[in-house]
Amino acid sequence: MTPAVVKWQIVTPQAEACGAFYATLFGWHINRDNALGYSQIPAGSERGIEGGIWPAPPDAPSFVQLFIEVPDVDACIAQATALGATVVVPKVALPDGDEMAVLRDPMGMTFGACRQR
Repeated sequence: MTPAVVKWQIVTPQAEACGAFYATLFGWHINRDNALGYSQIPAGSERGIEGGIWPAPPDAPSFVQLFIEVPDVDACIAQATALGATVVVPKVALPDGDEMAVLRDPMGMTFGACRQR
């Protein structure tokens, strides 16, 4: 099975304003009822994927990040770094049992590798 993009997130210093903009524009329902207070956005249809909005430090640029589901986050990190990627956020276990890490590819783009429970 080919690893799939299973989640996206917008990372921005203006998380509240960003959420308000997209909620108004697209009618997105933003749910913060989770252990991290993370702004979760449901897929909205069978064709969509879930996403969210995460606050960044005030001087950080805004960007969109994709999360690719892999069977083993550690193995993905090892392979990615062997191919020239760097680790931005080491593997962490989230309160819901998922695991994730954020890497920067050799071209400079960040992406997440995750294992969902």
